[in-house]
Amino acid sequence: MTMMFRGVRGATTVHENTGEAIWKATRELLQAVIKANDIEEEFVASVIFTTTPDLNAVYPAKAARDLGWHRAALMGCQEADVPNGIPMCIRVLIHWNTTRTLDEVQHVYMKGAMALRPDLYPDNKLILNGDDKA
Repeated sequence: MTMMFRGVRGATTVHENTGEAIWKATRELLQAVIKANDIEEEFVASVIFTTTPDLNAVYPAKAARDLGWHRAALMGCQEADVPNGIPMCIRVLIHWNTTRTLDEVQHVYMKGAMALRPDLYPDNKLILNGDDKA
């Protein structure tokens, strides 16, 4: 099968703006996305990390470096400060070469960020009702 250039998304939330909380949540998210999609750094073109304006204690990309991704291009940005947006949210977009079809790409949303993609989590009434913020 031919390799294609694909993007996979993920997001999570934290309870506090500390380096440890951001690093731990980002690491957990990356590990889940990597496992769900069988991603190897060798095939990664770039990774974009974003955080909401209320998170600035550490660069989330540090978690990727600490996982051993030393050659992939990593970039951090700040999300727009949208009224009623999900607070304390970390997002990731990984661009990589894979044989997976678009339907086989597994996006991963955790904790309060599950509300960003209710279509992926239709059975999670707690999250969809906004009862879990982190």
